[in-house]
Amino acid sequence: MIETTRLKLHHFADHHRSPFAEMHADPEVMADLGGPIDNVESDLKLARYLAAQAEHGVARWAVEDVNGNFVGYCGVMPRMDPKHPLDSHYEVGWRFRREAWGNGYAFESARAALSHAIHDVGLDQIVSYTSGDNLRSQSVMRKLGLVRDSSRDFTIRTSTSRPWQGLVWLVPVGSWPRP
Repeated sequence: MIETTRLKLHHFADHHRSPFAEMHADPEVMADLGGPIDNVESDLKLARYLAAQAEHGVARWAVEDVNGNFVGYCGVMPRMDPKHPLDSHYEVGWRFRREAWGNGYAFESARAALSHAIHDVGLDQIVSYTSGDNLRSQSVMRKLGLVRDSSRDFTIRTSTSRPWQGLVWLVPVGSWPRP
């Protein structure tokens, strides 16, 4: 577990499954990825996170507030698909329930997750990406001090077969502060 001032980042457990699926069913939360996903696809996503944690020692974390309520997820995810436009890589990302937006949780949890991935796991190259219309995530990336690298931008198809363009940012691993 990772603790910040206001949040606890946990490995995913079965009790996170339902709020995780509810979050992914929200059209506004999922607008940047082509829309909501159903419970089956949400369960597959959660299974990928659990497998990544077991295999690579790093993945998305379930983020809870001080009262133990699931507010979203954040963390560094291994993307080991050599067919991905960025080839195999590690990507920091986050997603939060709509009612958690505007509280600074993405920044707070991403900073903690990156510190863990860099200083405890030893990762030395991490990227982040988001769609061009996801201004909230771009703001978090700037606040974290990530560096925009437009030469790595890419387009892929979402699970709904819609094209999705990723704007790429680099994590300045060598100068990342210790907690």
